[in-house]
Amino acid sequence: MMTQNEIKYGLRNSRLVLNEVYFWTDTIKEWNRLLEKDLYKNIIIDCWRNLVSRHKIRIYGFVIMPNHLHLIWEMLEKNGKEMPYASFNKFTSHQFLENLRETHNQDLVGFKEYDNERKHRFWQRDPLAVEMDSKNKVSQKLDYIHLNPLQEHWNLVNKPEDYTWSSAKFYELGVDDFKIITDYRERF
Repeated sequence: MMTQNEIKYGLRNSRLVLNEVYFWTDTIKEWNRLLEKDLYKNIIIDCWRNLVSRHKIRIYGFVIMPNHLHLIWEMLEKNGKEMPYASFNKFTSHQFLENLRETHNQDLVGFKEYDNERKHRFWQRDPLAVEMDSKNKVSQKLDYIHLNPLQEHWNLVNKPEDYTWSSAKFYELGVDDFKIITDYRERF
């Protein structure tokens, strides 16, 4: 049964369950290119690093694009009372807000929210979550993730492993610059 918010906003009803692997897409509100700046990508990496080090999540692959991210991950246990993906969205949103208030206050207008829940929203509602129940599915999604920066409309690099904000370098060269990746073949 859909909730009133799901009916009102046409949400996908994506749910993440502990100890299952998901392909997850989270998009910046109105496809704003907030994540073009490395500062904001680093906020995301720092949050993931914290959750990984505290054994709340396991990350199998990712890419951070200028206005969205793709992630293959597993929620291992709740972060207090909430699921780690909720902690991720809350923490990164708070960090984005604080930085924009300090450095680019005028840019906050694009993230203004007109509801009772909050004054600003950085992530679009209801990120896409697709369960990954086989090695083959994970492998296919990893290829998709790693090729994202090479798409014609992005054209960010010539080879997947050259894109800093991705797990491609880990899978191609065995290098995990961020110390957050677990090889998916250990899980499947």
